[in-house]
Order: sequence, then structure tokens, then C-alpha cells
Amino acid sequence: MSPSATPAVELDVAGRAVRVSSPDRVVFPDRGLTKLQVVEYFLAVGDGILGALLHRPTTLERWPKGFFDGAVMATRADSHGDAFYQKRLPRGAPDYVETATIAFPSGRTADEVAPSELAVVVWAANLGTLTFHPWPVRRQDVESVDQLRIDLDPQPGTTFDDAARVAPVLRDLLDELGLTGYPKTSGGRGLHVFVPIAPRWSFTQARRATIAIGRELERRLPQDVTTKWWKEERGRRIFVDYNQMARDRTIASAYSVRANKRATVSAPLRWSEVADAHPDDFDVTTMPARLAQVGDLFAPLRADRDPALDCSLDAALDLARRDEDEHGLGDLPYPPEYPKMPGEPKRVQPSRDRDRPPDQARP
Repeated sequence: MSPSATPAVELDVAGRAVRVSSPDRVVFPDRGLTKLQVVEYFLAVGDGILGALLHRPTTLERWPKGFFDGAVMATRADSHGDAFYQKRLPRGAPDYVETATIAFPSGRTADEVAPSELAVVVWAANLGTLTFHPWPVRRQDVESVDQLRIDLDPQPGTTFDDAARVAPVLRDLLDELGLTGYPKTSGGRGLHVFVPIAPRWSFTQARRATIAIGRELERRLPQDVTTKWWKEERGRRIFVDYNQMARDRTIASAYSVRANKRATVSAPLRWSEVADAHPDDFDVTTMPARLAQVGDLFAPLRADRDPALDCSLDAALDLARRDEDEHGLGDLPYPPEYPKMPGEPKRVQPSRDRDRPPDQARP
């Protein structure tokens, strides 16, 4: 240890000793927040963050140097970066860190962290993890989806407020389909709505149901909502990102910290709060008090929830069948890293599609 280095501290996490190295390292310079303060945040929202991750294979979004101006995320094309996604169990993990074996679209497999206790969250935070990306499955059955996740993603020219205006229509639609939705901020510009479903649905079925919900929302709000996969076709609308329900595509968990100047967090909301909420209202410094005040609004989505809370996708899948039979609407494109999927349309950007009819020019 260099003379200027701050000694590590050891925290007692529900009887488990967890070491935090370099506790005074600044993680969010604009807020003056240190590594230890981020770790203490996760302890303060322990019930909520553990509930969001419990027994779920989880990708770790690690920022070992903290977040700062100019920081970049490593990508498949360029592995050099200040942050990266850890999909496999890190080397040297303590023996209390449990895992789940998941399969990627390529067919390769990996053992991902599957948190079973709060000490695992603190251990991951010590590695620089800010955002946790859990799969919508449980470790005992990684093929059965138990959460439907609807991502209302504001496109350029739109904001969180636009997504919030779409939310009541989405809620009504979910109610009609027998689905109970729970909203949260993304921590950025978007709005997420999660639905607890019985763990008997495949990724393909859950994605198909999400497409049907998105299309119906688009019919009801054609000027405000789109399901167009290609950015050039979306316009200034809210994109229902149906591919967030594809295998190995994950959404930041409730209570995760987001890598931005304000150190915002993904905050569960009451439906009555959505219209007046703003992502900047919820950050590392304010979320612990909110959780203490309102409780864990995402508790009904825990892996160990009461099965009576589970909803059925039957009505949403009936809607998908009607789209296919009555409107001729089939599947939509998968993410680019996926192999060609059965029934998928051409994965070609419309402006580059030489076979596209002239009267179907992009808007």
C-alpha cells in the first residue's frame, strides 16, 4: 500500500465480513461521493436492492475508476474503456457468492452472479459495480421468465415527461389484459414498467407479448408511441423497446445507481407519482430516506414473492395472435448480435433496403 492510500475498511453485512478497499476513492466527482458512500448507499437500501436481485443471474456494470467526464464503456468492438459489463463470475470471488448458469443467444454459457444475500451486493460494489442488470428469471429455472419488462424509451426530441404521459394509457391497457404493472424511473430519461408473471413463460413468449402490448399502445397513441426497431423510423416518439425481453437483454434493477454526474438511481414509483416525478429527484443521497418512508414498492416482483401476485400472459398472447391473424403483423427484428430467428423479418435498415417499395420511404 502506498503512503497516500487509504486503508481498507471491513463492514459487517448481516454477520458477513466484507472488505472495502480504497474507501475514499471519489466515484462521482460532481457530487463528491466516495466509494465507501456508494457502498453505504447499497447497505441503506439493502432490502430493496436485494429484493430486486435475489436469486437472479445478474450482469455487473463495473466502473472501477468511478464515473467522470469523458468516461466510456467498453464494447464488443472496442474492449478498451473505463467501464465494462461483467457477465461471468469474477476471479477471486468469495465462496458465499452463488451463481446461475445461463445461455447466450450464441449458445455459449456462463456462470453469472446470482445474489442470495446482501453481502454479495456489497462485495460487487467494492469491485466498482454501480448498476446491476438482473435477468427476468430465477436461478432454479433460467428458461422460465417471471417478469415482463416494458421499457418506455424516449427518442431524441422527447423526454421523461413524454414517457410519463404515455404511462397511464399503458396502465389501462395492462389492466385490460389482466396484468399488474409497477413503474420505476430508469435513472435516466426512460420509464420502466415491470409485471410479475407466473414463471412458466419462455423468452420468446414474453417478447411476443411485449410486442403485442407495444403495438396496441402505438394504435392508441400513434403520434406519441412507436415500436419501430430502426432509429430512422421512430421520429420524436416514445419507443417501446420490446427487445428488452429477448434473452440476455437486461434492464437496470430497481435501486441501481446510474453512471451519470448526479449519481441518480432507478427508483420505484407509485402510479400516482409518475406524472410529477423527475429522474433527478432520486439519487444516492435521497433514495435511502424515500425507501424508509414508502417501503419497497417493487416487493411484489421479488423472486420469493407470493405466487398469488403472479399474472398470466394469456390475454397478451391472444392479442398477439389477433395481430397476426387479422392484421398480418408478425415478428419484429431481433438485436444485431442474435442469430437469425425463425419468423423474423429481414434485418436490414430501411434506407439501405434495395427491395423496399418506393412508397414505403421512411418518414
